[in-house]
Amino acid sequence: MTASTKTEEAIMANWFITGISRGFGRIMAEELLARGHTVVGTTRDGRAPTLHDRLTVFKLDVRDADQARAVLDEAVVTTGGIDVLVNNAGYGLVGAVEEVSATEAEAVFATNVIGTHNTIRAILPSMRARGSGHIVNFSSVGGFAGSVGFGLYNASKFAVEGLSEALAQEIKPFGIGVTIVEPGYFRTEFLSADSAVKAATAIDAYAQSAGQTRRNVSLRNGQQAGDPAKGVQAIIAAVEAPEPPLRLPLGADCIDRMESKIAEVQADIAAWRDTAIATAFDS
Repeated sequence: MTASTKTEEAIMANWFITGISRGFGRIMAEELLARGHTVVGTTRDGRAPTLHDRLTVFKLDVRDADQARAVLDEAVVTTGGIDVLVNNAGYGLVGAVEEVSATEAEAVFATNVIGTHNTIRAILPSMRARGSGHIVNFSSVGGFAGSVGFGLYNASKFAVEGLSEALAQEIKPFGIGVTIVEPGYFRTEFLSADSAVKAATAIDAYAQSAGQTRRNVSLRNGQQAGDPAKGVQAIIAAVEAPEPPLRLPLGADCIDRMESKIAEVQADIAAWRDTAIATAFDS
């Protein structure tokens, strides 16, 4: 696909976005409609956050594989084909690793990982048949670098990144691309009580570590430096670029944390390189 062809397709593209009731999903839908695109969005209750003649909204619980397939199939028929799938639906979970119950861990993975997997499996047959398409998977800076009090959320987003890296290699021969979006702190509803779920159990021993994170989540809400409207513009620009990136970090805080982790990994490799290499069988 040439750069000119990609640009022409981007003018009238059909986007499918999960979780458009608020945050990045809603802002992205509104921006795409303003640019002339067609948007198919999903919400948990099927209600549209805004009305537009190029917006169709379906009720979807991404955890339900059968429902995801039925909705994506109908979206493909309705639009004539989905050009871009955006897996935006997800939520945060706050709590030390020891504090998070098995039920809470399974729930966050069911939405953030299995939900993403469900929509990908549902859309790929039609994208492969057309020989084109792009999949955008929302991760987070927390999908690249772990942080205190977000261990199970980090784990779910690390899983999204691993899935996306493999997926990108598997579907590249079909003319389909993948971009992992990694926002830092943006002023969306992510830190609100509805989006950032706190583990039911709080252990006193973690009061000054994960406990601090619990308290800071509410205090940071509404104070984040990132402008989600600018973040959405960056995402659209990346998808419409002649060569979309596999990773799209968003925000100075994200870049700082990623570079810090990369430096830590490089330091460990340098310090233990000889030991690591020496583990092979003797010739």
